[in-house]
Amino acid sequence: MSAEVWWFLNVFLFLYVCTALGSIPHRKFEYKYSFKPPYLAQKDGSVPFWEYGGNAIASAENVRVVPSLRSQKGAIWTKSKTTFDWWEVDLVFRVTGRGRIGADGLAFWYVENKGAYDGPVFGSSDKWVGLGIFFDSFDNDNKHNNPYIMAMANDGTKEYDHANDGSWQMLSGCVKDFRNKPFPTRAKIEYYMNTLTVLFHNGMTNSDQDYEICLRVENLFLPKTGYFGISAATGGLADDHDVLYFLTTSMYPPGTQPPAPSVQVPKLSPEEEVKLTKEYQEFQKKLDLQKEEYKKDHPDTENEFEDWFESDSQRELKQIFSGMSQIFDHVKLISQKIDEVVGRQERALGLISTLHQSGGVQQQVVGQQGLPPPASQPLAIDTIRRHEVDAVLANQNSIIAQSRELKGYLLDVIRKAESLSQQAGGGAPQSQETTDMLREIKEGMGSIRQQVPLTAQSCPTCITPLILFLAFFGHLVVMFVYLLYRDNKGAQAKKFY
Repeated sequence: MSAEVWWFLNVFLFLYVCTALGSIPHRKFEYKYSFKPPYLAQKDGSVPFWEYGGNAIASAENVRVVPSLRSQKGAIWTKSKTTFDWWEVDLVFRVTGRGRIGADGLAFWYVENKGAYDGPVFGSSDKWVGLGIFFDSFDNDNKHNNPYIMAMANDGTKEYDHANDGSWQMLSGCVKDFRNKPFPTRAKIEYYMNTLTVLFHNGMTNSDQDYEICLRVENLFLPKTGYFGISAATGGLADDHDVLYFLTTSMYPPGTQPPAPSVQVPKLSPEEEVKLTKEYQEFQKKLDLQKEEYKKDHPDTENEFEDWFESDSQRELKQIFSGMSQIFDHVKLISQKIDEVVGRQERALGLISTLHQSGGVQQQVVGQQGLPPPASQPLAIDTIRRHEVDAVLANQNSIIAQSRELKGYLLDVIRKAESLSQQAGGGAPQSQETTDMLREIKEGMGSIRQQVPLTAQSCPTCITPLILFLAFFGHLVVMFVYLLYRDNKGAQAKKFY
């Protein structure tokens, strides 16, 4: 390829890119012509910048234009007219019902004057001036082409033909099913440079990119300003018609976008600037004098701000002390539970031994008299079985092993705490608070070391597997919470470096 051809292609590509970028319109979100959840409706039931009537109901999550009751009509309209020529509306709605066939449908409006809240055309007025896009779900003309989406423009002289579903009046349309979808259905309605484009999302996926072209109408001239609205109606059949989002975006051709609102900063006269400067200098001098006087009156508090902050070692020791305190509380609780279980087992063994002794005495007396024991009074000579003794011994060995593991873990934590304290003491002199904390940790660890062997030796029989499982689970929960707490504190501390 020669250099001239290569140069020509580069110039052509550059011009094409410049032309494409120059034709992209400027977009601006219009909040006064939009609504979306959450908090869509206020506490008094009103929707900001909108008004609704008929059977429409507004909630925090959506606007139910009409409920699934027969012969219902409702609508919602913007309070003010638009101030822009071109626009795009992203409409997210649901049409749901229990029947196989629904009715009647939902309509999007861009009209010069607001319609009624109980009109004959999908809940709004007939003979409108502007645009109506109808989501018709009932087949009035019996052509089996519903649900149907169609666009119809009116200059105020046409009456909507219900019997034929407006088939001869519409500008364009498409057959799209929008009833009872797993996800909300969407319609993107764009009117730019006298061209109407409607894209439709069938609600079968949760992606907001799966749009399909439904209709496109060119050379369509609508009123320069108008009201946006949504209406719906039901007949002998009924569906819930819910609108979740109504998002309006204004569109401006390149070079015609409105200027950004300028922030006017009040200008000061030279006299006012000199006056304010003098006042600032005087206040600064007074502040410096007060600081010096405070330092003279309080010489001992020169480094008081250093006590407000803690080092990393002090923070780590506090976390260890907090975790060990929780472990000590849980161990104490486990010890109390074990004491209760031991008491119950001792009472049970006492009752068993009493019954065994009473049965032996009765058998001996009856044998001396040479008479058989009466049939109505069976001898209570049953004792504890061998497998029960094995279960008791197994449970006892299990809890002793768990206690030893807990003891080893606590000793490991004590060694780590002592190493941390030595590191903190080797770098800088420890404060009184750190010394007291270390002493409390050592005392707590000593008490834990005394409690754990007593706990392991004070159980002559056993505890139930449920209590052992709860104790072990509580220990794991405490350690997991402590690790999360330490990681969170460490991440917060790193933010300052």
